[in-house]
Amino acid sequence: MIAITVDDERPMLNALTDIVKASPDIEAVYDFSACSAALEWISENSADIAFLDINMRGMGGLALAEKIIELRPECKIVFCTGYEQYALNAIQLRCSGYLMKPITQEAVQKEIDHIKGKNPNEFLLEVKCFGTFEVLKNGEALTFKRTKAKELFAVLVDRNGAGITGKQICAVMWPENTDDIKNMDYLRHLVGDLKKALANVGAERVFCQDGYNYRVDTTRISCDYYSYLKSGKPQFLGEYMSQYSWAEDTLSLLLGKN
Repeated sequence: MIAITVDDERPMLNALTDIVKASPDIEAVYDFSACSAALEWISENSADIAFLDINMRGMGGLALAEKIIELRPECKIVFCTGYEQYALNAIQLRCSGYLMKPITQEAVQKEIDHIKGKNPNEFLLEVKCFGTFEVLKNGEALTFKRTKAKELFAVLVDRNGAGITGKQICAVMWPENTDDIKNMDYLRHLVGDLKKALANVGAERVFCQDGYNYRVDTTRISCDYYSYLKSGKPQFLGEYMSQYSWAEDTLSLLLGKN
C-alpha cells in the first residue's frame, strides 16, 4: 500500500510517518507539512491511504480530505487529531478511521487491517509451550536459520507480552558468557533471523521492537501457556519448554499453580 501523511507540525509529522512506515503492509510513505503540497502530489499520483491531521493551517484536514476523495475516490482517509469535536464531520465524510493523538503503532495497524479487510484479532501463529517449545503456521513448523533464533522467540513468548531488553535476553540465553559486546552482536543476528522467519509466513506483526526492547504481541498468538493462565485449559501435564533450562523458573510457577 502507498500512504501519505499530512501534519503541519513537523515533529508530529515525523512521528506519524515513522509509525506508518513500520507497518509491513506499507510499501512507501510520502509526508507533507502543507495541505497544498499534499493536494498537488495527490493530483498527479495515487495513494491507497491518507493519514491527515484535521486542525491544520490553510484549508485544513477536512477540506483536504474532500479534495482527495474527489481526485482519488479509492484512497482511504484516516484522520489523526487531538480534538474529539471533529469526529462527526469526519464520519460525514465517510472516512475510514479516526485516531486520537498520541498515535500508536498498534492503532495505525488496526486501521490498516480494517481497510484491508483483515481480522485484527486473528491468530497468526500457533505456539506450543507445554512439552517442548514449537511454533506452527497452519500446522507446519516454522523454519529458523539458527536454533538460537527459535530460542529467542521462546524467551519472548515466556515473557507473556512484557518487554525485555537485549542485555536481559543475553543474561537468560548465555548466563555463563559475560562478553556483553559479543553477546549483543550475536543477538542482533538472531533478531534478524527471527524477523525473517516470521515474515516468511506473514507473521511479522507478532514481533515488536522498540530500540533494544523486545516483546511479542500476545493477541496474535494462539498459545497453550496463555490459554492455561486465563482459563486453566488445556490441562498442564508438568512439562514446559523442556529443551530450555532457563524455562524452569516458569515451570516452578506453573507447578505451584497446578
